[in-house]
Amino acid sequence: MAVGKEEVQHEIVKARTDKREYRRIVLSNSLEVLIVSDPDTDKCAASMDVRVGYFSDPEGLEGLAHFLEHMLFYASEKYPLEDSYRKYINEHGGRSNAFTSSVHTNYFFDVNCDGFEEALDRFAQFFNKPLMKADATMREIKAVDSEYRKNLLSDDRRLHQLQKHLSLQSHPYHKFSTGNWDTLEVHPKAKGLDTRHELIKFYEKNYSANLMHLVVYAKEDLDKIQGLVEQKFQEIRNNDHNSFRFPGQPCTSEHLQILVRAIPIKQGHKLRIVWPITPGTQHYKEGPCRYLGHLIDHEGEGSLFYILKTCGWATSLFAGEDDWIEFSFFQVVIDLTDAGHEHTKDIIGLLFKYISLLQQSGVCKWIFDELAAICETKFHYQDKIPPFNYVVNISSNMQLYPPEYWLVGSSIPCTFSPDVIQMVLDELSPNNVRIFWESKKFEGDTNMVEPWYGTAYSIEKITGSIIQEWMVSAPSEDMHLPAPNVFIPTDLSLKNAHEKVNDPVVLKKSPYSMLWYKPDTVFLTPKAYVKIDFNCPHASYSPEAKVLCNIFGRLLMDYLNEYAYYAQVAGLYYGINHTDSGFQVTLIGYNHKLRSLLETIVEQIVKFKVKPDRFSVIKEMVTKEYQNFKFQQPYQQAMYYCALILQDGKWPWMEGLQALLHLEADDLAEFAPVMLSRAFLECYIAGNIERNAAESMIQHIEDVLFKDSNPICRPLSPSQYLTKRIVKLEKGMSCFYPAEGLNPSDDNSALVHYIQVHRDDFTLNVKLQLFVLIAKQPAFHQLRTVEQLGYITFLKHRNSFGIHGVEIIIQSTAMGPAKLDLRVEAFLKIFESRLHEMTDDEFKSNVNALIDVKLEKFQNLREECSFYWREIGEGTLKFNRKQSEVAALRQLRKQDLIDFFNQHIKVGAPRKKTLSIGVYGNLHSSEYAVDKSESVQSYSVKIDDIYSFKNGLPLYGSFK
Repeated sequence: MAVGKEEVQHEIVKARTDKREYRRIVLSNSLEVLIVSDPDTDKCAASMDVRVGYFSDPEGLEGLAHFLEHMLFYASEKYPLEDSYRKYINEHGGRSNAFTSSVHTNYFFDVNCDGFEEALDRFAQFFNKPLMKADATMREIKAVDSEYRKNLLSDDRRLHQLQKHLSLQSHPYHKFSTGNWDTLEVHPKAKGLDTRHELIKFYEKNYSANLMHLVVYAKEDLDKIQGLVEQKFQEIRNNDHNSFRFPGQPCTSEHLQILVRAIPIKQGHKLRIVWPITPGTQHYKEGPCRYLGHLIDHEGEGSLFYILKTCGWATSLFAGEDDWIEFSFFQVVIDLTDAGHEHTKDIIGLLFKYISLLQQSGVCKWIFDELAAICETKFHYQDKIPPFNYVVNISSNMQLYPPEYWLVGSSIPCTFSPDVIQMVLDELSPNNVRIFWESKKFEGDTNMVEPWYGTAYSIEKITGSIIQEWMVSAPSEDMHLPAPNVFIPTDLSLKNAHEKVNDPVVLKKSPYSMLWYKPDTVFLTPKAYVKIDFNCPHASYSPEAKVLCNIFGRLLMDYLNEYAYYAQVAGLYYGINHTDSGFQVTLIGYNHKLRSLLETIVEQIVKFKVKPDRFSVIKEMVTKEYQNFKFQQPYQQAMYYCALILQDGKWPWMEGLQALLHLEADDLAEFAPVMLSRAFLECYIAGNIERNAAESMIQHIEDVLFKDSNPICRPLSPSQYLTKRIVKLEKGMSCFYPAEGLNPSDDNSALVHYIQVHRDDFTLNVKLQLFVLIAKQPAFHQLRTVEQLGYITFLKHRNSFGIHGVEIIIQSTAMGPAKLDLRVEAFLKIFESRLHEMTDDEFKSNVNALIDVKLEKFQNLREECSFYWREIGEGTLKFNRKQSEVAALRQLRKQDLIDFFNQHIKVGAPRKKTLSIGVYGNLHSSEYAVDKSESVQSYSVKIDDIYSFKNGLPLYGSFK
């Protein structure tokens, strides 16, 4: 029996706007549980956080905790059929996942409400009696190795592991977390160890109920959920195992006061300045790291970043705690320009000058109070997020905080303690620092290699006196604390929506703009969403124009930053992003001061002038992004080629890079007025804004841009309206485009197998979506789990501007793209027989799962706006899409799905339209030479030149 009812005295702090009910219970086996009742939810969810992670890996079995995370979900004594858990979750509209961290392993899922009880039972069995079958062991070791290989060229992974490598060898922080073929197969076998035996031993020792925290989120009332939890989870074994403890900090004096030069994979330079500190979890009410991070990574005038930006030395700066439990690090991460790389010592000097300023200024109560007010408002008016994410957040918090703070965590600093903040500030000293400096310019100058990821590096000892010298020689700039934040909302009242508007309506249409509007009658928060899509035909007529439009948008944000950063701190976010037809301005957050920010952005557009020094910095940033395209994962490269082939008017990245090399500030100065000279504004305003206020906003923008005495914009002529169109593949066409991987160091190859099906149509849409729902788990199981083709393997629905299809994506070191394509076709043949064998009850169950998914309510304003904006932006305007597709689903018969499969998906179907993209990694380069030169029999068309191919095909009609 649960201790539950006696534990109600823990008053769990929740947001004022949160209507859910919560209860903490402790089962007889000491499993601590939070149950959440949400009568409005469309999804139920659960998360089990186990207080054991890779810090507990036995010596010589690196990655065992992570391997256990992979193995646990295969099967259980009660449900012995392999992968039946994921199959059940998928068939009931849900998803599942897990992750392993240093001292936690977290397992979680969500599912449609009608499938929750059985899903929860299946989930519980992994912590009761998992099977961890012998025949799955080798396959899943290969999956772990594939995951490791996928991450080999990730700079974040490489530098994180380097920081761990340069720490006390006896401390668990030093460990390699992921595991690979060597650590889980080769080395154990050489020592006479059986990995599966060690895995079961690890599980039985560490997976004890007293080290687990469970969150269960459901539709029923608390008593019903509690009964369910007691029934499913009280059998979990409790061996009263103590949680893993480790001694002190992982860095001794040997690992401090060092400057490490490291060579990254990607172009660019980065500084990571790191200090071991007292963990913030010990002072979550005082929030010392939140206070210090708020000041050190501030971007307003007088801040460290403002000065680095003014000097042209940095493009971004982050400061904050890297969360651990019994030890912690505070880090400052700075992305440097080429000029900044040459002034690294000055930058480090300026950082320590700013820390010195904080020491001299003392801990300021007004700054703490302002930060606390912002955090409190954010907590109480937080957006509702999907249960899938919510349960993970809470179960992770349950390990760290007392029950009353499970929902709050460390998000609200509420106790002003200058001594605690000062204590952590004192730890940010030159005597306690580790500096990691990354640049490809260090190639040839390093003398050591990190063993797991192969990062080349060198170490130099630095003293406090050296850093003092850097502080003295750094530029003398006027550093000061930020000003009071004028963007903090003070009016959080809700506007009256005079009419119930279910879908967006057109409030205003003129030659200059169209305004769609939808007041918030659902979420009832003091927030709004504004999207203004600037359609500018001159913005996309060449690769040069495309690149210049990109730089234009970034420069606008650059100019606005000192002013608008305060808005973002206060919870009012904005972005200016280039699009295929111009650029978009997006604002989302508290509505109180939104108009003021929007008008400032428009004013900046009107008076736009190119500052050559800032142009150079932004151009350098964009150039590096283009250059780093070749370091994307091979499957991402394959998806890019797929879009390049299918999408009309898409310019290749290489042409953009070539254009960048010769563009100068004068080119943008000439381009910007031309781009803005013709424009049409498609606008969407939603949320806590009344219709007259929405109309007034857009009217003001029209007046400023189009109706001034010397207007910068004129309306479009009918021929200038841009459309978004997709290449129409021919029926019976099977195309293959082979491409060499752009990074010769990457062993991975990739395949995108795309089947084009139809132009947007409710009945065809639901047939395709039902096929994807039914096929995605068998595809994953067959291609990834059984055949072990690669860690990245998925089948998904693709919608390109209203043209629907399906794509199967695999990244692999096991075989090259042409062979992967044959395995995809073999899977489709296997699936065909499964489709015919499906019972009527199974078919009906899948239809109902898809209906439930479609009828899910939006969680928050951002989700709702994303759905409606897609309909507006693509021109489909089917705001009743969900209801219409549900109606089509209810009419569907099993034979309809079989007929659809036979027409569009089945191997050899006469109407099938297939495009396969193969990216060949280093391991399969010899296959590339063969597949490129020889005609591959299974394809009707081998694409040698993308443009010759796509120019010979018709386009689907545009919805715009």
